[in-house]
Amino acid sequence: MKITSQMVKELRDRTNAGMMDCKKALTETEGDMEKSVDLLRRKGLAVAQKRAGRDTTEGVIQPYIHAGGKLGVMVEVGCETDFVAKNEAFVEFAKDVAMHIAASAPIAVKREEISEELVSREKDIYVKQALDSGKPENIVEKIVTGKMEKFFSEVTLMEQKFVKNTDLSVQDLLNELVAKIGENISIKRFVRFQIGE
Repeated sequence: MKITSQMVKELRDRTNAGMMDCKKALTETEGDMEKSVDLLRRKGLAVAQKRAGRDTTEGVIQPYIHAGGKLGVMVEVGCETDFVAKNEAFVEFAKDVAMHIAASAPIAVKREEISEELVSREKDIYVKQALDSGKPENIVEKIVTGKMEKFFSEVTLMEQKFVKNTDLSVQDLLNELVAKIGENISIKRFVRFQIGE
């Protein structure tokens, strides 16, 4: 199939990947737009994993105050260089993450940061629910594992579905930015304030 410049432009608009990467992905997938998007997302993940070990000592503290001033967020997003910290795509990402935190109220950046006490309490609740509903013990473990995965995806920032595009998780969004910018980027920490909470 002939790859047209219009196809490359459409894929670039959807993924923010470079022109050559878009053309290569379309060629590999014989012009299939959806497969090309998936391929670029996988490559973004590979790029992100390669860069993950690098220090992120630069970055921004991005605030977000919701209309009415009753909800506010501050998030620290790190990168490798001061140059990237001033990059428009990086700053926009930090703003989006701050706004996402305000809307979705995660309790931790990654699941490893959630206290053992809370994880244990949630697990105990799910075990009790499964047993009380009469499920056989050999099935309870699978049910609890599934419910814990759902719990982590709802309360962990990196696993939450991004509020502006629920097809992507925050981690997917981060991977795409790392692939586009070519530098390790990390969401280090955040704090969320809400009046009366």
